[in-house]
Amino acid sequence: MQSELVAKCHDQLNDLRVRDLLLNALTVSSGAIDAISFLALGKVFSAFMTGNIAFFGLRVAGATRAPGGVAIFAAMAAFAVGVYLSTRIVKASENSGVWPQRVTVAIGLSLISHAVFLAVWFASYGQPSVDVAHVLLALWGLAMGMQSAAVGTLQVEGVFTTAATATIIFLVAHITNWSATVAERRRLAGVLVSLFIGATAGGLLLVHALIYARVLPFVITVVTVATASIALREKTTTRNSPQSTHGRLAQH
Repeated sequence: MQSELVAKCHDQLNDLRVRDLLLNALTVSSGAIDAISFLALGKVFSAFMTGNIAFFGLRVAGATRAPGGVAIFAAMAAFAVGVYLSTRIVKASENSGVWPQRVTVAIGLSLISHAVFLAVWFASYGQPSVDVAHVLLALWGLAMGMQSAAVGTLQVEGVFTTAATATIIFLVAHITNWSATVAERRRLAGVLVSLFIGATAGGLLLVHALIYARVLPFVITVVTVATASIALREKTTTRNSPQSTHGRLAQH
């Protein structure tokens, strides 16, 4: 009996490691998306809504160098719609594992926006007009909203994949108070590094392979969905709860 519980605990820890790797991958994707959006689609973010709100304030204040109001609104409105749709898809429930199937479904559906984005991008030969750029911002904003809401239901402390401010707060607070495990600190640091890697990769692709830069986030999301579908299917009740597994181990 004890060996069986040890095996289940080991499997649960493996699932957590896979989950963290997938969260890092999605963060790389969002970092690349924001870098590309900002540099090539009108100085507006598709994932980092805090920045867009600040830009909107600058626009209202009449700052001449602020991004266009239509571009800002397109990204923010689409992001909100994505959050709404993903929230309707992903319904939190008990005993659904470290990565519920509905999370995979929601992120999988966001691939539709990614695919349409690529189709429009290649149709415009990598040189979209201002109006087409607004459509592209909306498509990526929708995808990032769906991703953000889906990841949010996992309730992984300090991890959002589309923003880093809260992650820095959690990481520094844990280091200051020494209140987190090594795995938790590694997870938070991994998200920050992943965001940096994604932004760097997006920038490099824009410079050296402009037409193909937008493919990177799509490929990463496809791999994430495929991996989650195979490696993180919903588990049975006894395997879902690491606390219950550890508790039973302590009793034997």
